[in-house]
Amino acid sequence: MQEGLIPRRYAKALYKFALDRDATGAVYDKMLMLEQQFELQPALQEVMNNPYVGADDKIKLLSTAAGVGTDNSVMADFFKLLAANKRFEMARAIAIAYQHLYRQENNIYKVHVTSAAPFRPEEEKRLKDVINSHLKGGSMEYTTSVDPELIGGFVVKIDNEVLDASISNEFKQLRIKLLSSK
Repeated sequence: MQEGLIPRRYAKALYKFALDRDATGAVYDKMLMLEQQFELQPALQEVMNNPYVGADDKIKLLSTAAGVGTDNSVMADFFKLLAANKRFEMARAIAIAYQHLYRQENNIYKVHVTSAAPFRPEEEKRLKDVINSHLKGGSMEYTTSVDPELIGGFVVKIDNEVLDASISNEFKQLRIKLLSSK
């Protein structure tokens, strides 16, 4: 429970700090980059967990991973706070919590569409328009991927909601019906 509570508290504090400095969007971009680097480089988390790596080195690594230069004092102060409180191991969880909070505060939905084959531009535009009409005035961060195992159709994930309109899901549902009717 504390694994989620503490990062959320840090994220809220960082959001308020960034809000006072009119930097919530810039910090959001840096947190996206930071979280992406943790995903691409699993060794980064190992370094953050390592007590033998000095705080200054960890700050330099996090700054590099987030693409923070000397111009971003909000992030620099945040990394110093992590050092002072010995919370480097939670940097990724805090980045994720900050992203969630920022999206919530700015009515931004994370939308991911997985399709069996790449969409034609006009199909993708039509799908985006349908999704936008369901977002109640919000905006979206839209990403796509292709998974041939879907056979046909697509799967839309909007935050934690999933609409599975794939052929593989239809086969799965049909199989369940057939097995339950015995």
